[in-house]
Amino acid sequence: MRVFISADIEGTTFTTLWDETELGHHMYAAAAKQMTAEVKAACEGAIAAGADYILINDAHDYAVNLDVSELPECVEVIRGWSGDPLGMADGVDESFDAAMFVGYHSAAGRNGNPLSHTFTTKTTSVKLNGMVCSEFLLFSWACALKGVPTVLLCGDRMLTEDSKGLHPKLHTVAVKDGFGGSTRCLNPKLSCRLIREAAEAAMKEELAAAKIVLPEEFVFEVSYKEHKDAVRRSYFPGCRLVGDRTVVLETKDFTDVLRAVQFIL
Repeated sequence: MRVFISADIEGTTFTTLWDETELGHHMYAAAAKQMTAEVKAACEGAIAAGADYILINDAHDYAVNLDVSELPECVEVIRGWSGDPLGMADGVDESFDAAMFVGYHSAAGRNGNPLSHTFTTKTTSVKLNGMVCSEFLLFSWACALKGVPTVLLCGDRMLTEDSKGLHPKLHTVAVKDGFGGSTRCLNPKLSCRLIREAAEAAMKEELAAAKIVLPEEFVFEVSYKEHKDAVRRSYFPGCRLVGDRTVVLETKDFTDVLRAVQFIL
């Protein structure tokens, strides 16, 4: 079986401050180590269930966070950004049996993580078809666009609760709770054990039943903190300004949404 994993850092077990997520900051090394450990745990669970090839998209910031030497031999890692509209799901294609998301965080405006955002910190809210739009929603649907079912989500509790209805066979692991500027975190070793167990269980599901059909139409709505950001981004093809700080894109092709994400977020 072939598995695709998209990995982020703000939803890993103990990340609480932006400094922990920034390459070069003295607090970053511990967070990157835990990000690697949680991704490794997901890989080990998938392998225990029969996976023999895993492709990981290192999908945070400069995309050079994972210690590749710590990962199983059947793993390949995409580092850096190609510019493909698939973004954090870059690399996924129809050949994969399942997708997993590790280290993901709550959406812009949500109180479940001090680091909540959707692709940028310039927005107050992002919605897709009226739903609060997280990076998980965007890029798990990107996997669905390629016919690949999403079976595992690991991150903060609010994100896992918000996302349970998005995929019929989704297994979730909440590694921390957030409130205001604080987090309440599991022991990092326990997080890894739970992720490993959930990944194995997820891959033992009936994967054909885990697939979803995307909506026929998409309404992508982004509200910015600064009105000037909304005005500027309203000139992106297909976008229109609504009120002072909100841009809306309506389309029947989800690729249009993914493409817009790269330019208006």
